[in-house]
Amino acid sequence: MKKTLLALAITSTALCTLPAFAQDSQVAPTATDSTATAGGNFQPSQPIGSGNWFINGSVGQAHMRVGPYADHPTTYALNGGYRWKVGPDLGLGVELGYNDLGNFKLKNAFNSNDVNLTERRNALRGWTAGVNGKINVWQGLYVSGRTGVYGWRGHGYANQDINRHKLDQVDWYAGVGTGYDFSEHFGLGLSYDYYRANKDHIKLSSDTASLTAEYRF
Repeated sequence: MKKTLLALAITSTALCTLPAFAQDSQVAPTATDSTATAGGNFQPSQPIGSGNWFINGSVGQAHMRVGPYADHPTTYALNGGYRWKVGPDLGLGVELGYNDLGNFKLKNAFNSNDVNLTERRNALRGWTAGVNGKINVWQGLYVSGRTGVYGWRGHGYANQDINRHKLDQVDWYAGVGTGYDFSEHFGLGLSYDYYRANKDHIKLSSDTASLTAEYRF
């Protein structure tokens, strides 16, 4: 499943570039070129070659499936970057973010229990850096893909070892999504992401299903 997701995310991102390379060999007009034209489904008012900053936040549920770590904690993520319009319906971008896949229980803020459960849970947390692609297939409806490197931290137990190990490493992540852009500045969608995190025979890899809200400047 994880290999399929990675392939799908890479393919989705790569597909965003195909129409751009499929254009005539003429140099594409830039945002400052008087011949540049707007239109299409992706950021309709922007000409091809222009871009904009974006920031998005996600809330969802993780699924840790391996051994004693089976759990479904609430996840949070914050991500930002820059995305270029490379075709009438297509956007390609770079991104940088941070996520926590279940170490915090915010509802405990309303009782006497701890909100930060990092020292008790085995959930991942870490930064992401990668690329993303977005195709607006019809008016505001879009599909997306993302992939990159994942620098994570977590805790786990090796085999029958009773000691809890603190782990960290750089692995990878990949995801796909779909949603609706209500305007050129705001969109809401659903996404599925896989975060690989394996070290010293301890497998903490997790997948998440999330609701994501994005604002574009």
